[in-house]
Amino acid sequence: MHFASVLTCSTVALALLCAAPRQAQSAPAAPAEAPDRAPKQTLRIPGLAAPAQILVDRWGVPHIYAGSEDDVFFAQGFNAARDRLFQIDLWRRRGLGRLASVFGANFVEQDRAARLFLYRGDMAPEWQAYGPDAQRIATRFVAGINAYIDLVGREPARLPFEFGHFGYAPEKWQPEDVVRIRSHGLTRNLASEAWRSLLACRGQLKADEVRVAMSPPWAVKVPDGLDPCIPPEVLRVFGLATQGVLVSGRDGRRAALEVSPTVAAAAADAPPEGSNAWVVAPARSATGRPILASDPHRLHGAPSLRYIVHLNAPGLNVIGGGEPALPGVSIGHNGSVAFGLTIFAIDQEDLVVYETDGADAAAYRYQGRWEKLRVLTEAIAVRGQAAQTVTLAYTRHGPVTHVDVAKRRAYAVRSGWFEPGMAPYLGSIGYMRAKNFADFRRALSNWGAPAVNQVYADVAGNIGWVTGGLAPKRPNWDGLLPVPGDGRYEWAGFWPGEELPWLLNPAAGWFASANEMNLPADYPWRERKLGFEWPSNARHQRIAEVLAGLRKANIGDSMRLQNDVLSVPARRLQALLRGLRSADMDVQAAVKLLTGWNLQASAHSAAAALFEVWWSRHLGAAFREAVLDGAAAALLRTTDTEPMLAALESPQLRFGPDAVRRRDALLARSLAAAWADMRRLAGADPARWRWDALHQAVFTHPLANAADAATRLRLNVGPLPKQGGSDTVNLSSYDPANFRQIGGPSFRMVLDVGAWDNSRAVNAPGQSGDPASPHYRDLAPLWLKGEYFPLLYSRGRIEAATVQRFELLPAP
Repeated sequence: MHFASVLTCSTVALALLCAAPRQAQSAPAAPAEAPDRAPKQTLRIPGLAAPAQILVDRWGVPHIYAGSEDDVFFAQGFNAARDRLFQIDLWRRRGLGRLASVFGANFVEQDRAARLFLYRGDMAPEWQAYGPDAQRIATRFVAGINAYIDLVGREPARLPFEFGHFGYAPEKWQPEDVVRIRSHGLTRNLASEAWRSLLACRGQLKADEVRVAMSPPWAVKVPDGLDPCIPPEVLRVFGLATQGVLVSGRDGRRAALEVSPTVAAAAADAPPEGSNAWVVAPARSATGRPILASDPHRLHGAPSLRYIVHLNAPGLNVIGGGEPALPGVSIGHNGSVAFGLTIFAIDQEDLVVYETDGADAAAYRYQGRWEKLRVLTEAIAVRGQAAQTVTLAYTRHGPVTHVDVAKRRAYAVRSGWFEPGMAPYLGSIGYMRAKNFADFRRALSNWGAPAVNQVYADVAGNIGWVTGGLAPKRPNWDGLLPVPGDGRYEWAGFWPGEELPWLLNPAAGWFASANEMNLPADYPWRERKLGFEWPSNARHQRIAEVLAGLRKANIGDSMRLQNDVLSVPARRLQALLRGLRSADMDVQAAVKLLTGWNLQASAHSAAAALFEVWWSRHLGAAFREAVLDGAAAALLRTTDTEPMLAALESPQLRFGPDAVRRRDALLARSLAAAWADMRRLAGADPARWRWDALHQAVFTHPLANAADAATRLRLNVGPLPKQGGSDTVNLSSYDPANFRQIGGPSFRMVLDVGAWDNSRAVNAPGQSGDPASPHYRDLAPLWLKGEYFPLLYSRGRIEAATVQRFELLPAP
């Protein structure tokens, strides 16, 4: 749900974008010398207290220098608008529910949904939750954005392409806009609760073990008093509130919301958004310094979700990636400590079911009495029409997403979003100024959302791991199914941040996180019930085996590991295929190709193409049909990796009598189907099959489908032929219908802790959202080939690489 802009693409650039992927370079070349005199713009900006500078290096990274923190955050906001104004304006409109005002009446429903999920609580504790100066930082950041919008008003040539093309103007911001919008964050696990209730309704709750395995092991029980037969419409409003912006229109100007009637089911099936991060201690490093690597995985878009920025003021010198609509840096370093993150699967939301009063649909039963809904009425501005009035209803637990009048039921979402301090990633303004591990851990103790694993390293040689996130106390249930809203199932506060897992200087000399279940063996998980649904551990397993095998690691090793495409599930299946016997010639050919494979999901690999087609289209469905009854198999559309592989390796777990024969028949049957599928997709000659002929990435602009064909080529970046798979370290989440990559890493960073100029990064497709900028798609070729640019930190190196300079002066 993140947004983008455009650039005219030259023939040379297109040739670079289509280059075949290759391994990450272990020692990237030093930056070429920049021109002696970089182009300079001098701008007088109201609101700035003293002169400030923005030095843009040859990779599009802005290095901002100011005389105070007030001015550096002002300049950060100004620069975010300079480079990403369309993106951040769309982020704000989506979050506040103001899309219909520029795109028309088809967006009213999405606007209403977004408004339901705004933070509407007391602002004093909200600001205080992020630190004593959070409100001031946000105020200065927003003032900088507004100063650039004023500059655009004075100089319309600076207006980004999209505003002119679609005929609207950017809006001014309020400081509260930074924190009230929650719905772009990641929480757990509403859609999964709805799926599980559907299975329970059909008497198939046991089948949920195939959809998602509980970890640690846990027996799921239907809460007392719950009718699990919940209509699928309960997820529609939540899906609308949290999805991105997609428009379409045949003439390039008419906008229509692209929402499928099955938006709720699609949300439940969405691929998990993961990440990788690790740290290596000095004793395991070739330099004697720590190494920190981080590559968060999110849905791809143009421009990138994240934006690399360097903020320098007295007492502050921090560089790294953040979200362009927010102040600060969430993944990077400050010269003393370095930090990177992955998602930590705390369950921060519940679906709540209420009995409503037959005589008064605006009342619901709570603790034996009828309690009135809180109802707000708001006007939604609509482009070209009169404003539409909508109602927003709330129970004591959260927004009402559906009312079933016939069954006398109402459904609401209880989410950590509605607690103070839950604006996603804003808590980074605390830890980005930490000087040591104690500071860092203290800052994370107040972190709200999203729930994260933070990996840590410092110039003193320490490495560590700290988790953070709002963790509800559920005293009498586990959060895995919806609960009645009659007062029996209430959150009893939150677990203190200090009681979440952490680790300093692990004995192994390294630590890695890839979203796997990583609760320590002695952690009281039964009491705290933080969460039971975690992504596959395949990426972590591969990272761990590589790091453990490196006697002395260097930053090149970490760059190569971020781009590693060995498939751990393929390795496990390959061992089974070596013993598979079949009279079917296609099965024999498939077994020969896969057992001779090096397990790399490489771009040019025929075996990788066959495996991914088998894995994503055929094996999971065949497994569900083999181990579940027909009704359950028909309901489910996804299969959890670990229970499936465990059952295939030990068929007695699920295949019943004659288990080995039945398992082998499943393998042969699904392989034959995959082989036939490959013939249809790529032709009859396996020698001509290539994974990258099927699997491609497109960084899609949210307005591209509403533009003409020529403009669409300018807006989107790609298609780019890709390597990687759904379980490789270089994650490539894709749609099995067309194998187009929809998510994975776009921002990667590897830090040489203490020798900061040796650090490397990449941010695809580019740093800028400006249609006229050379930095809109210039980093996509590096990203595609697993290459990086220097993440420069020292003033001298930055000056040498500067290609554009902005001198910001206070207005008289």
